[in-house]
Amino acid sequence: MATQKNTAPTDSELAAKLLRGAGSLAQSIRAGGLAELRAGSHIKGGVADFATAADFAAEQYLFEELRAARPEDSILGEEGAGFEGTSGRCWVIDPVDGTFNFAAGSTYWCAALALAAPAKDAGTTADPLADAEVLLGAVYQPEEDKLWMGGTACPATLNGQPISVAAGNDIGQLSAGTYIHPGWLAEPRAAGPWQGAAVLPATLRMMGSGSCDLSRVAQGELGAWFQHSCPSWDWLPGKGIVRAAGGDTAVVRVNDLDWFVAGPAGAVAQLAAALAQGSVPA
Repeated sequence: MATQKNTAPTDSELAAKLLRGAGSLAQSIRAGGLAELRAGSHIKGGVADFATAADFAAEQYLFEELRAARPEDSILGEEGAGFEGTSGRCWVIDPVDGTFNFAAGSTYWCAALALAAPAKDAGTTADPLADAEVLLGAVYQPEEDKLWMGGTACPATLNGQPISVAAGNDIGQLSAGTYIHPGWLAEPRAAGPWQGAAVLPATLRMMGSGSCDLSRVAQGELGAWFQHSCPSWDWLPGKGIVRAAGGDTAVVRVNDLDWFVAGPAGAVAQLAAALAQGSVPA
């Protein structure tokens, strides 16, 4: 009788399994009560920038599983988990993206992963991973049971079905997702570029989870997206999916801030130009 060989999961199979596990773990912790969840939060950058027990637990789960399944790959986690491997590949972890939404009881949050091959040249962005090739981006929104995937080594899909960005190229005919912290609106170096871009779309959406937003750009539910100062865990998962779905991405440096843009190529070019026009004298 022939014996079956144990086949290691592909990167996409592994990412799908782990994100579903991380999402379920975060949900189970939140089920203990929103008040308790927020009471145990760790403040990072202010009242809207914090991590809950679910963030840390989901990241630890993802870290341990990736170390076991891909021992030679590097790992970078939002909440501090890290490992330097030898393969030249790096898994970037966002255990709960949209933590404010998550802690408030909203469904608009996700767990996200990116498998990146860092660029040989560091580039000019503040984050050396911003220009990395995304072999695989994966985003899972548990409460809607939506799993987006895509990258240079994986086609763009939503729950296994092919997706593509919006057909139009004119930003004036498209919706756009964005985010800017209220404090930045008092800073001309951020407010100027943001306002210049924000007046272009047919309508704006600000929903509080960049990876959820970017995934919806990839499927055409949102037309485009822009935001400044995105860390790699907020950018790379969605970047990979958008590009695999036929979209374009750009990073535009204005007033010493990096602006991240995604959508159809024409819309990205229009938003990038508008952001650049918001430059203020040094």
